[in-house]
Formats: sequence, C-alpha cells, structure tokens
Amino acid sequence: MNLFGSLKRRNNSLLLVYILFFITVWANSIIGTTDMANWIIENTLTVLSLIFLFSTYQSFRFNSFSYLLLCLFLCMHVYGSKYSYAANPLGFYFQELFNSPRNQYDRVVHFSFGLLLFYPMWECFSKWKKYPKNIALFLPMLLVVFVGAIYEIIEWLVADIFFTEQGISYLGTQGDIWDAQKDMAIAFAGVCIATLLFYFYSLSNGKLLNKN
Repeated sequence: MNLFGSLKRRNNSLLLVYILFFITVWANSIIGTTDMANWIIENTLTVLSLIFLFSTYQSFRFNSFSYLLLCLFLCMHVYGSKYSYAANPLGFYFQELFNSPRNQYDRVVHFSFGLLLFYPMWECFSKWKKYPKNIALFLPMLLVVFVGAIYEIIEWLVADIFFTEQGISYLGTQGDIWDAQKDMAIAFAGVCIATLLFYFYSLSNGKLLNKN
C-alpha cells in the first residue's frame, strides 16, 4: 500500500504535514536518546499504533482534528522516550517551576492520553462502528480505563520479568508506590474532562446526543 500516494489522491495535505512533523520528532528522539534499550521498549506501542492507523486508513479515515490530536499525543510519547520519563528535561523544567517533588512529565502524558484521544475514540465508535451517539460518548472512558490497566500490567511484565535491567528507568515510579494507580486516575480525569467539554460543546451548537 502506497500511503503517500493515497494521501495525495485524497488531497489530504494536513495529514501529510502531521506525518512529516511526527517523523521529525521521532527521528530526533532516536538520534538524541540517552538509553537505546529504553527507547526501543517505549516505542513498541508507538509502532503498533502506527501500524493500526496505516492499515485502517483505506477503510476508515479520521477527520483532520483527530489526526492532529493523535499526532500530538504520539509526539509527546516519543519525546518522553528520548530520555527516560523520570529524567525528562521538560519535566525537570516544570518540576523546578512549580516546586514539584518529582518529574511530572509521565503524568502529563498519561493525562494527555485521556484528554487528547477522547475525540478520535469517539469518532471511531460513532462514525466507523456506528454505535448510538450516547453510547459512543461513554465508551472512550471505559476504553481509557481498560487500556490504562493493560499498560500498567505490561509495564510490570517488562520491568519485572522480560527486561529487568531496564525496569527502573522504564517504570519511572520515582519512589512512588502508588504510581500505577495515579497514572490510571489522571488518564481517567483527562478523558472525563474531554467528555464534558465535548458534551457541552455539542449542546451549545444544538447537536444533542441522541440514540440515533
């Protein structure tokens, strides 16, 4: 499948910009990484996400706003993989700025997972899978909780069983025994905020969510 040829035929110039921007950020992350083993582990899910998006492009195309949100989230994730999440320079900057006891970059990414990916998930359920709109509105919240739990289980398997040498840098708990629970909670908070914003936006524009 020639993805770029397909994009040109569909005249989706914005998506081409998003792809090129992401490739630039991704290339920068691997060139300047401080821990290649950690980079590879972190980007396994990135590769799986890209495979899903590329393989489904012919059958379903998200709108430009969804692709922008997906691009932003993936860029945030690969920027985190350039370093370890616990040693992220941007996180250190905000740690000093807000006098935080820890590097909060990982929490920002978890929050963004819920906040940024709500709309693409809603579009998938509502427009691709054709679920009733009121059901499609709440499914992203369930999916964020489910994926968050699966991700924390994967982190445990990677850190404790498969790649023990990379365990501490990959987990990035920074001494917090409740790190996994807080990561899931803040992702859930992000998707709840996005759901409410989308709901009230729909109300204000006269697009009430109904069962059809």
